[in-house]
Amino acid sequence: MQTGMINTPHVAASPAFSVESRNGRPDFELAAALQKVSPKQQAKAQKTATDFEAMFLNSMFSQMTSGLKGEGPFGDTTGTGVWRSMLTEQYSKNFAKAGGVGVATEVYRTLIMQQAKTIRTA
Repeated sequence: MQTGMINTPHVAASPAFSVESRNGRPDFELAAALQKVSPKQQAKAQKTATDFEAMFLNSMFSQMTSGLKGEGPFGDTTGTGVWRSMLTEQYSKNFAKAGGVGVATEVYRTLIMQQAKTIRTA
């Protein structure tokens, strides 16, 4: 369970995004939508959501380290910028895979809800 976070859905630590609750209450709307969307589409939505969060985190980490000069294994050389960009990319991918900051769960929920709505109206 996440502590100190407000309005963040709880996500089980499983390969699939199994959202158990939203704002401390069961998310029956998402549960119904998951019944309509195929497992293949759920997996695709999960990957898309995780990739989006990694991209968001990469942008945040890049901004955090943009003012640093002369740090790291290359000192103040031209390779420092390249090394730092690769490092922040790997940090962001690992953070997103480990659960991230909650962006992926909201993106996943939105994708599933939109797909279920499309299936219903099609």
